[in-house]
Amino acid sequence: MHRKHIAASKELQRRTGKTFYLATKFLPRRVRHATHVLYAFFRLGDEIVDDADDVPPATQRAELESLRAQALGETEPEGPVLAAFRNLRGRYDIPESEIDLFIDAMTTDITTARYETAAALHSYMRGSAAAVGVMMTAIMEPELEAMARPHAVKLGEALQMTNFLRDVREDIVERNRIYLPQDTLRKHGVSNEQLEALEFSESVAAVMADELQRTEALYREGVAGIRYLPADCQFPVLLAAVLYAEYHACIRSQGYDVLSSEPSLSATRKLRCLVRTRWHWQWNRDPEAVFRRASAVPPVTTDSHGSSYGEGTPMR
Repeated sequence: MHRKHIAASKELQRRTGKTFYLATKFLPRRVRHATHVLYAFFRLGDEIVDDADDVPPATQRAELESLRAQALGETEPEGPVLAAFRNLRGRYDIPESEIDLFIDAMTTDITTARYETAAALHSYMRGSAAAVGVMMTAIMEPELEAMARPHAVKLGEALQMTNFLRDVREDIVERNRIYLPQDTLRKHGVSNEQLEALEFSESVAAVMADELQRTEALYREGVAGIRYLPADCQFPVLLAAVLYAEYHACIRSQGYDVLSSEPSLSATRKLRCLVRTRWHWQWNRDPEAVFRRASAVPPVTTDSHGSSYGEGTPMR
């Protein structure tokens, strides 16, 4: 990959993904540059559908198909990010199927603004988030890639679910999308109209508590696979999980009200997460143990019936 292509990708990540960019800084150079390129490629797809404004759906689909053709090598790449991605895809043998899954998920965003069940949402995330985890695993080149990959899928989904829970207000106001499963809303008597009006209630808080608990189970599954990654990649991936999970603490501290204001992490708070994770990592190189101590994800406890729950979350 040419330096100018990497630089363009790095700048796009630095500008649009500050939380993940911080964790990326700790990756070894051989993986860090490729990560900039991967992130930038995914942002290109996101921006086609997220920043569309009044762009007709047919135009968005055409742009995504053009992105697909360039990524797969069917047409010449337009711009440094796609040129770098083409080189990266060949070097790490990234499957065409993962690119197709990602583009298909972005195409879904053009017309789908609600998801009936958690299963339907996870089906969407197989392309929008899990494909990211699969490609990230490929560029790290772990010896036990087959064992690492399923956990990478879960961690990718966890990170995206955190984004969805953090960005409920933004997704409604700017894109008319609701990523909270419709069956969870109905379970607690919350309507789409209530969310669209940004009306917070205890019922909305219960929805958020349920979805936080579901997401935290994904984190635990995802973090369990970090041990299969190369030693020099484990801490940065762990740090990314800790940083994103910190948004859960923000959500809980504001009483689950993500409709009045969007949870955010200050630079100081991110630095505290970094220091805390680094300190525990210095003494214990077990990713799961460090995640339990450094992250905002509650530890699992078991009730008298043998059912497991995260501490501080409703036992429903």
